[in-house]
Amino acid sequence: MIRYLTHNQLDKQRWDDCIRQSPDGLVYAWSWYLDVVHPDWEALVENDYEAVMPLTGNRKFGVNYLFQPFFTQKFGVFGKKEVTEEQIEEFLAAIPEKFKFAEIKIGGTCINGINGFKAAAAHRNIELDLTPDYSVLAANYHSNTKRDLTRAKKQGLTIVEDAQPSVIIELFRKNRGQSVKHWGDKDYNRLLSLVETAKKHDSCFVLGVKNTDNQIVAGAFFMTSHNKIVFLFSGSDESNKDNHGLTFLLDFVIEKYSGTNKILDFEGSDNDGLARFYKGFGGEEKYYYGLKLNKLNIFFKFALKILKRKTI
Repeated sequence: MIRYLTHNQLDKQRWDDCIRQSPDGLVYAWSWYLDVVHPDWEALVENDYEAVMPLTGNRKFGVNYLFQPFFTQKFGVFGKKEVTEEQIEEFLAAIPEKFKFAEIKIGGTCINGINGFKAAAAHRNIELDLTPDYSVLAANYHSNTKRDLTRAKKQGLTIVEDAQPSVIIELFRKNRGQSVKHWGDKDYNRLLSLVETAKKHDSCFVLGVKNTDNQIVAGAFFMTSHNKIVFLFSGSDESNKDNHGLTFLLDFVIEKYSGTNKILDFEGSDNDGLARFYKGFGGEEKYYYGLKLNKLNIFFKFALKILKRKTI
């Protein structure tokens, strides 16, 4: 039996036990992660937490809707055993009728036509298997990546382990963040809280890249869970882009974790330019899927435009 549980009804210890055992578990699905990115999250739970599905919803203009919170690439159904397509369909069918609109992303197979949900675009992800030795991994870098890495190593860059997260966030805000108008103080503060919380759970490490002037010119946050290293967020100084700091940083991670059974998940690869950059390290394309639900009538067209902004 699949039950719909509000936030206060959830047993987070049992929830995390399910996520811990899940063959398809993701860092985004831990209760502490959800508590930060969407404090009032709800869920569908099968029997005694044998399988679970997070529901991140909100309500505007009298409309209940589901959305994908910032800093979560995807959700889905997570079980103590491998989840089947039939189970995913059963969970989608169990989503309460009160939700009239949704734009969410799930891992696994593409589902269509269940409980009004329609398959949306497939989303590209780049992943790199770190099982081989570093020499093998580095040999598979594309020629442009090898060239940029050679240039980076000539700049006298150094890695700063356990760098200050606030410095990297500020680096992003002063550079690429200038064009990211939909993020505000609330979102950056939430990201900082997420990193600090994840570090307490031994699920995050923060790296910076320092130049010869002792300045941080690039940095990144990596989330770790279920044998995956997720490249969650990065910042770099565009005035120092010829230093190729992020290339230097990612090569450091690949070398450090080479020969393990971990996967480096580059995340955020729908952008063609980013995908080319990530694939330059020898990564392969993987796909996950979007789902849409729209049960709004014509009188809620104005609400639909606002809901599509995915505000929290």
